[in-house]
Amino acid sequence: MAGKKTARVPRAAYEKELLRLQTELVKLQEWVRAEGARLVVVFEGRDAAGKGSTIKRVAEHLNPRQARIVALPKPTERERTQWYFQRYVEHLPAAGEIVLFDRSWYNRAGVERVMGFCTKEEHQLFLRQCPVFERMLVEEGILLRKYWFSVSDAVQQERFRRRMTDPTRRWKLSPMDLESITRWEAYSRAKDEMLVHTDISEAPWFVVESDDKRRARLNMMAHLLGSVPYYEVPPPVLELPRRPPSTGYERPPRDLQTYVPDHAASL
Repeated sequence: MAGKKTARVPRAAYEKELLRLQTELVKLQEWVRAEGARLVVVFEGRDAAGKGSTIKRVAEHLNPRQARIVALPKPTERERTQWYFQRYVEHLPAAGEIVLFDRSWYNRAGVERVMGFCTKEEHQLFLRQCPVFERMLVEEGILLRKYWFSVSDAVQQERFRRRMTDPTRRWKLSPMDLESITRWEAYSRAKDEMLVHTDISEAPWFVVESDDKRRARLNMMAHLLGSVPYYEVPPPVLELPRRPPSTGYERPPRDLQTYVPDHAASL
């Protein structure tokens, strides 16, 4: 698919397939719970590459008690003195859980490297330790999947423009996001170096072409489902109980409680 211009997925086909894949993700979650498995999915890529919207669709119908999104802020002063991977370790899943990392320890290979938030020595240490760290996770039995969302410079700029004028998405745009436009090639070099060192057989990278967000979401979900040997766990047999007869309870008068005004009636 790389470098090829493809037609946008039609909305009707997209929504139908999205629902099917989300239904399968629920089955995957039930398998994770039943088997006591641990699944980590890493979402990486440039700003406005479509990571966040894909994570939303992945998690939309999952049980938040079993599947959670981890999007960490910049490290605190205390965290800066820890082993670099330490703040991420505490967010790893226990048995029966799924963790979706909206950016991850790969911050050091990308934004920290390009923006000068880490030293050259810290960056090189990360590239040496990361494969070891991930092999340890896999040896421990954690299912680790890593996705890089690839967006072209033209599409990224168009998405930035839309964010600037959309009040519901304006919060997604920061001065650092705009700075990434002027450092496009620096980010490209950092990404290439990262892949050379961390695309390992135990935890390979999978690239998602994301100029078309609909296509990217469907492709990523389908790949994740195809990479895990899950099966459908039969749901427990449930029966809706009969409501018992009234024992004389009477609801208090409505004027004793404060209700939310009916804003919808004014539409």
